[in-house]
Amino acid sequence: MSFEEYAALARQLSAQHRAGEQHAAAESARRRDLHAAVDYLQQRLTAQGQRLDQLGRAIGVDQPPAAPAAPPGPNAGQGTGTPGETAAWPTPPSGTGSTSAATAPGTGDGDPDGAAGAPGRAGVGAYPQLPAGEARLALPTAVSPAGGGVPAQRAVAADPAMELELARRMADEADRHGQQAELLAQRPALLPTWSPLARAVAVYAGCGAAAGVLVLMLVLASGVGLVDGFTLGAWICAGLPAVAFFGGYLVLGRWGRPAMVAGTPPRYLPLGFLICFLVVPMAYCAYLLLVRGLR
Repeated sequence: MSFEEYAALARQLSAQHRAGEQHAAAESARRRDLHAAVDYLQQRLTAQGQRLDQLGRAIGVDQPPAAPAAPPGPNAGQGTGTPGETAAWPTPPSGTGSTSAATAPGTGDGDPDGAAGAPGRAGVGAYPQLPAGEARLALPTAVSPAGGGVPAQRAVAADPAMELELARRMADEADRHGQQAELLAQRPALLPTWSPLARAVAVYAGCGAAAGVLVLMLVLASGVGLVDGFTLGAWICAGLPAVAFFGGYLVLGRWGRPAMVAGTPPRYLPLGFLICFLVVPMAYCAYLLLVRGLR
């Protein structure tokens, strides 16, 4: 080998060495980036899990329901139940008619037929039967999903970067749905698009209107002599307004409270008291005016 060839070979080896070092450095950087991305996704998934637990506790769900048990497969009860396990070979039934037609007949002294019936091979069985555990392990084959004992193809190795990108997109989608769930959880079930003040006014006014209907029923009962004047006045001035006020208070506390809220939402007690103790007497006054007008 000449000196020029030796120098060219040395340069080639040096270039290959530098290329290998660059490739190793790039691979190391890629692995560091993948590990950092995995750690970041792990932190995001942990935070999402904690937030989902909070949402579940807010709506009264402590843990997800257990998944239903999968139905037994077609090979249930055969072998050990592993997916790629094949059934044991069937053993020929015992008896005189169990020998194969292609084998030679026996010697007539009770020995089995087949290879055992050949001269010089007495007492040796043609098909030695294995125990059940060893028979299962005989001739293992990889069964494909299509069936038929055809060896299944190996799955193509997934790209870690692509899998991490898909996981990141799914985490972003989970964050978006989680934010929507939090916005919905911050709204009460009763009149969710209304402001708290408008909701309280509507609830107290509705309870006062219901109490006004009861006032009209009491007035009619008083007209036929079922209720005396003192009882009617007590219910109109104090009883029914108090019932309407506490009814609105309970309705706001039960259906006007968001699932997730910091503290107790306002119920506007002075406003509710004023509305209820004004609506009921006003309903009675409106009834009196209506009766006098019709007369």
